[in-house]
Amino acid sequence: MPSRNEFAVIGLGRFGSALALSLAEHGHYVLGIDQNIEIVQSLSSQLTHVVSLDATDEEALNSIDIRTFDTVIVAIGTDFENNLLITVALKHLGVNYVICKTISRRQRDILLKIGADRVILPEREAGSRLAMELMNPGLMERFALGPGYSIAEIELPGRYANQSLIQSDLRQKYGINVLVVKRENQLHTSPRADFILLDDDVLVVLGADEKIETFSQLNGT
Repeated sequence: MPSRNEFAVIGLGRFGSALALSLAEHGHYVLGIDQNIEIVQSLSSQLTHVVSLDATDEEALNSIDIRTFDTVIVAIGTDFENNLLITVALKHLGVNYVICKTISRRQRDILLKIGADRVILPEREAGSRLAMELMNPGLMERFALGPGYSIAEIELPGRYANQSLIQSDLRQKYGINVLVVKRENQLHTSPRADFILLDDDVLVVLGADEKIETFSQLNGT
């Protein structure tokens, strides 16, 4: 089970609700925010907490202690003006990490310039996929092989740096097979048991989805 983080999702449309529900289903504290009272009521039993307020109002955001959340996602990409206002308000209030959804590369560049920490384009990243990334900080990319199994790129957890593959015993402990080790611009395919792992290595592994997720979560502990 991943460590319990706190997320706030502003805008509970298709993308925002998928993201919020995915995070909540994995045991994270999720505050959902939307102006539409009907949407708020429909999600009230599925999220940790849901409020109806105008997120462009800095005082309203301050009243719910928005700065205490680890990550705030602004999921209202269709209204760029409000997106800008909310992002500025969040950073002014001291929110540590702000992710914004937008619809064009030009808007993405503007949001990054005004302080957004990350900007995503919805046609490239679904809400459920973003939720998986947030819950598994070491998981860089994953390719489904079939029901329940994947190949994934995962940053080497620091605890295994300077150990050989046989010392780390990743197959026995986590049920994953290391296919490739990516180190800077080099690829080490089918690494031997005595291959020494180093900080900043990226492992390409094969395994069951739940095993891959468990291993990737070591980067957040």
